[in-house]
Amino acid sequence: MNAGEFRTALGERRVLVGSWIQANSPTVAEVLADAGFDWIGVDMEHTEIGIESLAALLRAMRGRGTNPIVRVPTNDVMDIRRALDAGAGGVLVPLTSTAEQARGAVRAAKYPPAGVRGFAFCRANGWGADFQDYAARADAETAVIVMIETREGVENIDAILEVDGVDGVFIGPYDLSGSYGIPGQTSHPLVREACARVADACGRHDRSAGLHVVIPDDEAIRNAIDDGFNLVCLGVDVVFVRRGAAAALASARKLKETR
Repeated sequence: MNAGEFRTALGERRVLVGSWIQANSPTVAEVLADAGFDWIGVDMEHTEIGIESLAALLRAMRGRGTNPIVRVPTNDVMDIRRALDAGAGGVLVPLTSTAEQARGAVRAAKYPPAGVRGFAFCRANGWGADFQDYAARADAETAVIVMIETREGVENIDAILEVDGVDGVFIGPYDLSGSYGIPGQTSHPLVREACARVADACGRHDRSAGLHVVIPDDEAIRNAIDDGFNLVCLGVDVVFVRRGAAAALASARKLKETR
């Protein structure tokens, strides 16, 4: 799924299943991309992944059928611009709590006259080889997804979704729980009510609704889709490694005890 296909699918509110990268490893990025996810989020906000590391991760995923979406560290023109220039198919913009912040994210991601993204030879346009064609199609193909991570963002969800160029919203469940004073309690009624309010608003505004299912068991995935979330992120690379390793070790210890 390339960037244009991904944005079209967002507009049609199709179910798009992705995963999440925190480890600064091109090998991990390559393995996850080969797994067949529609999209993969690369987290530059909570990790040591910088712009040079991002370029390496994007190269590892290139041509493997998945669309890389980068969670930029801040809602800043340069952070958004550099992620897109490096070859991201779209951005996840953190801590979007107002319509004005959403408009700023869209402006940073779009070329003039729609926005303020700068023109340059960069990895996204083949270092200039594809300059004209990329410049002509980028605005139509680049996804802008804003993250709802605060109580204020939930309260302003209708105004945020009315911003032209916002393709959808994505809930950060752990930050959202912290905003309600119950950090880590992602199944708490207050958090569930907030998630339902966001999903309902996305349905009314015909925008995609995203949710990170950090521990992706069958029930959690089914609940996310049944609750109206079509942009579903499953797990985290480091969680996959930890849980897989823990399960293997537990099996070995259990076998050892029976010997």
